[in-house]
Amino acid sequence: MSDTTVPETTKADWTSDQEPRWCPGCGDYSILTAVQMLMPELGVRRENTVFISGIGCAARFPYYMDTYGMHSIHGRAPAVSTGLAVARPDLDVWVIGGDGDMLSIGGNHLIHALRRNVNIKILLFNNQIYGLTKGQYSPTSEPGKVTKSTPVGSIDEPFNPISLAIGAEATFVARTHDMDRKHMQEMFRRAHAHKGAAIVEIYQNCNVFNDGAFAQITKRDKRDAMLINLVHGEPIRFGAEQERGLAMNSAGQIEIVEIADVGSDALLVHDEASEDPALAFAISRLATAPTMPTPVGVFRAVERPEYAAEVNRQVDEVTASHGAGDLHGLLRSLPTWDVTA
Repeated sequence: MSDTTVPETTKADWTSDQEPRWCPGCGDYSILTAVQMLMPELGVRRENTVFISGIGCAARFPYYMDTYGMHSIHGRAPAVSTGLAVARPDLDVWVIGGDGDMLSIGGNHLIHALRRNVNIKILLFNNQIYGLTKGQYSPTSEPGKVTKSTPVGSIDEPFNPISLAIGAEATFVARTHDMDRKHMQEMFRRAHAHKGAAIVEIYQNCNVFNDGAFAQITKRDKRDAMLINLVHGEPIRFGAEQERGLAMNSAGQIEIVEIADVGSDALLVHDEASEDPALAFAISRLATAPTMPTPVGVFRAVERPEYAAEVNRQVDEVTASHGAGDLHGLLRSLPTWDVTA
């Protein structure tokens, strides 16, 4: 009988011998540390853990984890990860990418991995800028953003990654930020425990090309007033004295209220497990920029059949009824052609 006991590990066991190559002060360091410190707590083996990335600053992540990993091509990490998760459902597959990598050239791959509910854990580093290519605007940059590629200001309407994921019917959607290791680790832990596609957006500071993009909501002296922590089954309230909250007005819109004015009974109770994504989507639209009170935490966590399990179930059913496939025969079946010069 094989030993199924997972050996105890430490952060050092999950840390590779490669020196991180990020700019000093980059938020990527805190995300990397959070993941390396969390992995020993998850009760998983390094040899069964894979990190797959695309292209960009965030995409260097697999080099710094002492696990299996792959630095793939721009935007294609969700597609590569889908293939691996289906072929090897026994593995823990993590996907790493930035807002440019995931939401621009990789946008199509991302939404299909989410809607299919492939068992992968996606960490989306959102710094609202292209960092590796030196400061062009990204799909999450705010309108009017002046960059090297938009010298008179961006005219694009940015993506809201949480809204996009919920709209794609993702079964687990969360948001955190790089200034709170404890919160990051809790979101990553929840994502790992979820059976199916899980995406965590991480507000991540690029101190060279977009420094302070989230400072108005993530700095320690701002968090109580600006971060709305979503807790399943509890009324949604925030503020230094928990004096504010979210309620639905007569027009069916979610708004920020003073609890003293409306009473605590008027507050919305967060239900991350609701099959109807409408309320989670509405909450995701509350802040239109990281200068307004912004929800963080788990927006949605629902159960749905997982893609690899369904694919392999179909394979087993066909094999049981028709026998194993014959690749040799398939390749030599009619019609065939002889190609000559």
